[in-house]
Formats: sequence, structure tokens, C-alpha cells
Amino acid sequence: MKTIAIFSGYYLPHLGGVERYTYNLAKKLNKMGNRLIIVTSRYDKSLKEIEETEYAKIYRLPTAKIFCERYPINIKNKRCKELFKMLENENIDSAIIQTRFWTTSYFASKFIAKNHIPACLIEHGSTHFTVNNKILDKFGEIYEHKLTESIKKNVKDFYGVSRKCTEWLKHFNIEARGVFYNSIDIDEVEKYKEYIKKSQDKIIITYVGRMIEEKGVLKLIEAFKKLEKKYSNLELNLAGAGPILEKIETENKEEKNIHILGKVSHDEVLKLLGKTTIFVNPSAFSEGLPTSILEAGIMNCAVVATPMGGTTEIISSDDIGYICGFETDEILEKIEKLINNKEKIEKLSMNINQKVKEQFSWDITAKKIAETIKYKKQ
Repeated sequence: MKTIAIFSGYYLPHLGGVERYTYNLAKKLNKMGNRLIIVTSRYDKSLKEIEETEYAKIYRLPTAKIFCERYPINIKNKRCKELFKMLENENIDSAIIQTRFWTTSYFASKFIAKNHIPACLIEHGSTHFTVNNKILDKFGEIYEHKLTESIKKNVKDFYGVSRKCTEWLKHFNIEARGVFYNSIDIDEVEKYKEYIKKSQDKIIITYVGRMIEEKGVLKLIEAFKKLEKKYSNLELNLAGAGPILEKIETENKEEKNIHILGKVSHDEVLKLLGKTTIFVNPSAFSEGLPTSILEAGIMNCAVVATPMGGTTEIISSDDIGYICGFETDEILEKIEKLINNKEKIEKLSMNINQKVKEQFSWDITAKKIAETIKYKKQ
């Protein structure tokens, strides 16, 4: 039995693509006979500092309150040092670091160097991290480069969750060794097949993700309102939490066909996708390979998405889904194409479902990772 530690700035119950990636990878590696440790941020004081689950032991590092919902800043205080001392006693054979731009990744790089633990870093981004502020974003770029240079001193093996991520690593003079694709647990999602019930009368459009401006949700709402004036059978579901959620609720409280669901569980997300006709990911945010698109595909949704991250590695042609531009009218155009072509909706939903099952399964990805990463010599 090998002990594998995964370092991730955020982890469940915080919702996001990296969090789902870490969760599914940990479960699969554990099922393969490994012992798993997850090191993450204690961004909420109600979370246990050390927690035992069925598949992994979780350590949560002290975290500053500032920006804790957008960017976890781990604090190197006395308790942090105590937790890392405890980690030294866990006899870790290999470490996996999720992405470069978290302080957790920096702490992990120092820890693995001190304890001579073989490690790799998996990149989840394809552009610089952004907070939609030009001045702050510029400082963020400088910070990200400095953090990456420090991590590179101790980590030599880099991978991406998509080919697009491996290309982005070249921006930091890093040549990736390969791709560990973001994936989904086919067996888990198959349990939700009974919830795939598409309406014959209505066209249900859904967005699932963080409520931040960079994710394009405001432009999707604007596009929907324009379409709603032409078509009477449309509904829009918005699932997710974030800093602009209150703004969205306030501005759309009179909209009877826009359903603002707020934060929902993963279980509820899959059920929602089961009744969704068209899933839209209008993101301009740094993406790796969006989990939401994979899940929409497996739940038989036709997909419209911007080309961020590895999206075009899933939607590689107009027979799989529609790639749209970032502006409101470009999003609208692709959605309207589907509204007027039910046969195309059925074809796209069938084709993307098949592609996700064949190419983006955690059984395939976890096996590849387990066979590729390096371990301490006994």
C-alpha cells in the first residue's frame, strides 16, 4: 500500500472543478489500494481541522479570512507548522499538487523538498487568474510568476488536465510531461440515468458554476431575455453561489422564467442536468477542462460553450456541441440555432454522451496517474 498526498487550495464542501477532480481522483486511487491524504485550506472555521473519511484523511491548514472565498491564503503560523510536522509522520510515498497559483501549492513544494518526496503538479488553468480588475490582475500576474518560479525549484514533473493547460505551462517556461484529463465517475453518474427526462414542450437552458462576472453568467442572462421575447417555451436555470449572486437575484426577481437556485449539491446538479435541454458554459475565466461540460454531456444535454481551456478537446466539432464567442449576441446565436432544431439537439446530446464515456472516465485517468507518478524508493 502506497500513501499518496494530494495538495489542493480548496476542497469539498467548497464547490469547483479542482475540488471535484481531487475528490474523484482520491476515491479512485483509494479503491486501487492506496492510502490517501488530502491537504487543503480551512477557509471556514466550521470545518474540521483534521478529518477521516472513507477514502482519505484530510488536513486543513490555517487560512486568512481575506479573499477566503476567491483565493485561500494559508498562514504559516505555529499551528500550520504543527500540522506539517504531523504530515511528516504519515510516511508519504508520493505527492500530487493541484495547480500552481495557490499558497497551498507553494507550501507543498517546500514540504516535499524537505522530506524528499517525489511529486508532480497538475495544472488546471489556461490563462492568468483574474478578479476582473485590470490593476489587481496585473499584480496577480506578477505574483503568479514569482510563485511559479519558486515552485519550479522543487517540482520537476508537470502535467495538465487538458492539452490547453500544458500549452499554458509554456508561458512559465515549463514543458509538461503529459495530460491527466479531467474526467467523471461514469459508474456514479449512471445512477442518475432515471432522472434524464427532457421536456417535450419546454426548452430548459441551464448554467452551473460560480456566480462571478468572469464566468459569463450576466451575458447569458442578457441573451436569454432577448430570446424570451421571440420564444415562449424557454426557461433558464442558474445554479451556483458567488459574489454576484445577490445582484443577479435583485435584478431578476420579476423574471418568472429565470430560476435562480443558488448553491446546490452535486446530487441536485446532476438531477437538474437530467431535465436540461441546453447546457451553456459562457465562461471567459481560466478553465482547465470544465467538469460541468462533462457532466452535462453524460446527462444528455446539448452543449453551447466558449472555447476556454480544454473545452474544444471535448467539443471538437459541430457534431459534438457548439462553440460560441464571449459576447451576448454570440452566445444567443448558438442557443437559437438549437432552439430551432430539435433534431440537432438530440444528435449533439447523443454524441457528447458517447464521447465523454469513451474518453473522459476516471477509471482511465486514475489508472494512468497511478502508473505514471513517482514513488519513494523503499
